[in-house]
Amino acid sequence: MKKLITMAILLCGFSAVAQDNAAVTIKSVLLAQLKTTHNVKDWFVPATLAIAGLTPEQANWKDSSNNHSIAQLTTHLIFWNKQLLDKFEGRQPDAFSGDNKETFSPVDKETWVAAQKKLDQILTEWETYIEKTDDAVLMKWYDTISHIATHNAYHIGQILYIRKMKGWWDDKQGVQ
Repeated sequence: MKKLITMAILLCGFSAVAQDNAAVTIKSVLLAQLKTTHNVKDWFVPATLAIAGLTPEQANWKDSSNNHSIAQLTTHLIFWNKQLLDKFEGRQPDAFSGDNKETFSPVDKETWVAAQKKLDQILTEWETYIEKTDDAVLMKWYDTISHIATHNAYHIGQILYIRKMKGWWDDKQGVQ
């Protein structure tokens, strides 16, 4: 019952601010969240744009604290999006020790290009699966999928912070 009430409030809120006359559904809300954290520029910069144009050296740059590099944030997003997509699709997820620190990995020249492509591929897969999944299944997963989009947005913000701090961000790309 709690989930049903939460969904009703969520859908009412989104329908109140909908900018077109299309019917708001759980599928349309989840797709909008996933797309704006993938490759659709809207209120904030999406992941593909946030990591585009960086060299492996830039992607691996870290300050003197325990903060993560852009590369580490990207590999972390790859890991968790794939882990949850595998579960969503009923596949066996990759082995995981439970130590989240292991999900943050540096890259080299070859693996940085591959990481950028992999993140795009996994986020595209999420959207494809959401589009073809019926609402009954989405109702069981909406909370997790919504949190995935929020988690992605959080780390994209960290990536942009690093880029802006280092002078690697063109304000014309969004977020000034």
